Amino acid sequence: MSTPTPPPGYGPQDPRQPGQYGQQPGYGQQPGYGQQPGYGQQPGYGYGQQPGYGQAPGQPGQYGYPQQPGYGYGGGPQAPLADWLQRVGASLIDGLVSGVPFGIGYGVFIADVATNRNGYDTGPSGFAIILLIVGVLASIGLWLWNRVFRQGSTGQSVGKSVLHIRLVDTQTGQTIGAGRAFLREILRGVFDSACFLNSLWPLWDQQKQTWHDKVCNTYVVRTI
Repeated sequence: MSTPTPPPGYGPQDPRQPGQYGQQPGYGQQPGYGQQPGYGQQPGYGYGQQPGYGQAPGQPGQYGYPQQPGYGYGGGPQAPLADWLQRVGASLIDGLVSGVPFGIGYGVFIADVATNRNGYDTGPSGFAIILLIVGVLASIGLWLWNRVFRQGSTGQSVGKSVLHIRLVDTQTGQTIGAGRAFLREILRGVFDSACFLNSLWPLWDQQKQTWHDKVCNTYVVRTI
């Protein structure tokens, strides 16, 4: 009587042939502990492989901390500080921006006063007075827009933008907002009126700050 042939996959088979019953990986041939796919080998799951583990905060892409270019947390600026001549140049440009309307109105007013109409000194005309008032208001508006709102929100007035420098907070390196920018401008006027050394102070100060910079906790840094 003949022995029935077992169906494929049953019975004694050569364990070296793949895909057959009995070719289960032997106990000792399982992927070793620590070699399972993803166990201890996936990026970020091994000791010392966590993203940013043991590294200083503030690096890009770690724990959501933003990395401000050139600034540490609470330390001095790592971005280069602006030179005194850059600051003076920016102030002169800003003075021209806000001073042009006043200069035009004042020039017309003086010329009108100096003119003797029909041989009599009758004083300034109504047109000259109105033009002077308009020039004053326009200059104040340009000053507020340029030195307070623009500089407070972007860190750069027109002059600072031209000379590639920027006003920032000493701790965060961020812009200071319109409120602090306005306070800084008021203090600048007070200090400059009281003593001209305020504007010269960055020449020998280690942080190249004026007095109003120190009071308002601001730096002026280069952007390139």
